[in-house]
Amino acid sequence: MKKCILLLLSTLAPALKAQFSIQNVLSPPFPTELKASGNGHTLAWVFNDRGERNIFVSESPFDQSRPVTSYTGDEGLELGQLNISTDGQRIAFVRGNAANSRGEAANPAFLQVPTGQSIWIMDRDGSHLRNIGPGTSPSISPDGRQLVFLHRGEVWISDLNDTAKPVQKLFQSRGTMAQLRWSPDGNKLAFVSHRGDHSFVGIYDFSIRSVYFVKAGVDRDQYPAWSPDGGQLAYIRVPHINKIPPFTAVRTSNPWSIRVFDLGSGTDSEVWKADEGRGSAFTNEIPVVENPLWWLDENQMLFPYEKTGWQLLYTLDIGKQSVSLLTPGKGEIENVCLSPDRKTLYYTTNIDDPERRHIWKMDLPDGKPFCITPGMGIEWSPVPISSGLAFLQSSAKRPAWPAVLKGPARQDLAAERFPADFPSALVEPKLVKIKSTDGMMVSGDLFLPPGYHPGLKYPALIFLHGGSRRQMLVGFHYSQYYSNAYALNQYFASRGYIVLSLNYRSGIGYGLDFREALNYGAGGATEVRDLIAAGHFLRNRTDVIMNKISLWGGSYGGYLTAHGLSQASQHFACGVDIHGVHNWNDEIPTFAPWYDAAKFPAIAKIALESSPVHYVKSWIRPVLFIHGDDDRNVPFSETVNMIQQLRTQGVHTESLVLPDEVHGFLLHKSWLKVYEASFEFIDRQMTGK
Repeated sequence: MKKCILLLLSTLAPALKAQFSIQNVLSPPFPTELKASGNGHTLAWVFNDRGERNIFVSESPFDQSRPVTSYTGDEGLELGQLNISTDGQRIAFVRGNAANSRGEAANPAFLQVPTGQSIWIMDRDGSHLRNIGPGTSPSISPDGRQLVFLHRGEVWISDLNDTAKPVQKLFQSRGTMAQLRWSPDGNKLAFVSHRGDHSFVGIYDFSIRSVYFVKAGVDRDQYPAWSPDGGQLAYIRVPHINKIPPFTAVRTSNPWSIRVFDLGSGTDSEVWKADEGRGSAFTNEIPVVENPLWWLDENQMLFPYEKTGWQLLYTLDIGKQSVSLLTPGKGEIENVCLSPDRKTLYYTTNIDDPERRHIWKMDLPDGKPFCITPGMGIEWSPVPISSGLAFLQSSAKRPAWPAVLKGPARQDLAAERFPADFPSALVEPKLVKIKSTDGMMVSGDLFLPPGYHPGLKYPALIFLHGGSRRQMLVGFHYSQYYSNAYALNQYFASRGYIVLSLNYRSGIGYGLDFREALNYGAGGATEVRDLIAAGHFLRNRTDVIMNKISLWGGSYGGYLTAHGLSQASQHFACGVDIHGVHNWNDEIPTFAPWYDAAKFPAIAKIALESSPVHYVKSWIRPVLFIHGDDDRNVPFSETVNMIQQLRTQGVHTESLVLPDEVHGFLLHKSWLKVYEASFEFIDRQMTGK
C-alpha cells in the first residue's frame, strides 16, 4: 500500500499547474545605467520594458520619476552609456547596436532603418533632443559646453552650445582610443591608446592642441585617473602576458603596478607595485567600475587588490608608497563609488553574506565599514544623491528595481511601473553545498516546487550559468540575462520541477582560488567535475525521479550542458544548450585573435580535450540547441558543427535559430520564444507528451 501511495504521489508531482506564465514572470521593466549628476540633484536610469527601452529621470527630493524619452516597441535597439552633466541639465546617451566583424550593426527586428550606435544629447526633461552622430562613450566636459566621444577608434568632439558647428575629430593618432577622462578644469583629456600587445596612456592638451604620451612602454597602460587638482595623472600598468589563452587559470603573473605622472615636472614614477604571488595578476572582472583608481586627496588613492585572495579595497599613501587594507573580510568588492566630496565611500560586496550582495558605507578617512542595506534582499549599484543614496535592489520574489535610501528608509522609484499581475507564488531558493568529485566544495541554489512534499518524487534539472565569471544568487540577479534565467528557474519550479542552480568553479564570489580554479575551462575543464557531482547530489535525493534529471544553460552554461550530455549521458535525460561552446579551438580566437590552433599544438591538444566535442561519441540523449546567428561571443558554427556530428550518431536533436540575434538577445520576444521552447522541450522529454 505504501508503494502504491508513493507511486501515485510521484505521478502527481509533474502535473502541478503553474499559476503564472513565462510572460508574466518576465513582465517587469529591468533597470540599468543608474547614474547621478555631479551635484547629486538629478538621477537617471534606463528601463527595458519588454523590449521597449527608455530613459527615466528623478530629481531632488526624488519623490517622483518620469520617462524623458519616448521610444516605442520591441525594436531590439540598445539604449545606454548615460552621461549626465555636472549640473544635471543635460544627458548624453547612446542608442543603437554595435557592429559585428563585418561591420553589420545588429538588427534582429529587421528594421528598415540604420541600427548602428548613435550619440544623442537632450535636456534633463527630454527637450531639445539632438543626434550628435555615430559613436560611443559620450563624455560631457566639466563646464557642460563640450562633448567628446569615440567613433571607429578615434576621439571626436562636439560643441553643445553651438549646434551649427559640426563635430570634428579631436586629434590624429595611431591606435584604438578608449577610456576618455576629462581633467577637472576641462583643459585636458586623458585617454588610452590600444595598440595590439601594448597600450599607452595619452593626454590631449586643448590649450596647445597637441597630444603626448605618458612614459610609453611595452606593457598595457590603462585606467587614467586625474588627481582632484588636475596636477597628477595616475594609471595602472599591467605587464604583457604572452600567449596565455583566455578561459585558463592565471593565479600569478609579473606584478602589476600603479604609476603617477606629474604634469608640472613632467616626471613619471611607480608609486606602488603588487607583491609576487597572490594579487600579482591584475583582474578587471571585479569590481565592475569605470575606473579602478580613486583619488581621496592629492596624496592618497583607493584601489582594489587581491593580496588576501579576495578582491578588497586598499588605500595608498603616495608619499610613503605604503598601502593599508580598508575593507577586511572574506568576500568580493563589486561596485565602488565615492561621494562628490570624497569623504564617504560606498561599495557593493558579498562579505558576510556570500550568496547575496549588500551595500556598505565608510566615512573616510578614519571610519569603519558597515552594511547599510542588511537583510534578505540583494542591493547593488550605489549612487550618491543630494538627499541620500540611490541603488538597485531585488529579492527572491521580486526582480531588480531602483530605490533611494533616505536615512534608514527605503523608497521605490517609479513604483507605479511595476506590473500589478506579477506572480506572487514564487519560491525562495535554499543554499546547498556539494562536494565535487575531486573534493572541492561548490554551492548551489535549490528551488523546490510550491507545495513541496518530501514524500513526492519530482523531475529535476540543473541550471548552469554562463561567463564563467558569474555567480547566481538566492534571488533575482543584477544582470538582466541572469535575472531572466532566475525567472525561468522559478517557472520550472512552479510546474513541479526541483531546480538546482549550480555555482561551479571558475565563477566569481568565492575568491581568487575558486575563480582561477586549476585546469578549468580550456585548460582542463575541471568544472565538469562539479556538474557531475551536482548530478549525483540530485540522484541521491529521495524526492527526485532518478532518470528524469535535465540540464539547461546558456553560453558557458551551454558548454557545460554539452559536457554533461557527452561525458555523463547515462545520468541526464536531456538538455537545452543555448549558444554553447563546443570546441575551445574554435572559440578562443574570438577573444584572442593571436591564437591559431595549428601554431600552438600543445595548447590546442589540451583545449580539444577540454571540449564537449572530444566526448561527443558518448552522447546519446536528446538536446535542443538555441542560437542567434549574429552571435559575436560564440560562433554560430559551434551549433552547426555539433548538430552535424550528433546527426551522424543518430542522436535526437532539435534547434531554434534566431536570425540576426546576438548573444544577449536584444528582443523581448526572443527571450519569450527561447524560454517557452526550452520549457516545452524539457517537459516533453520528461512526460513523453
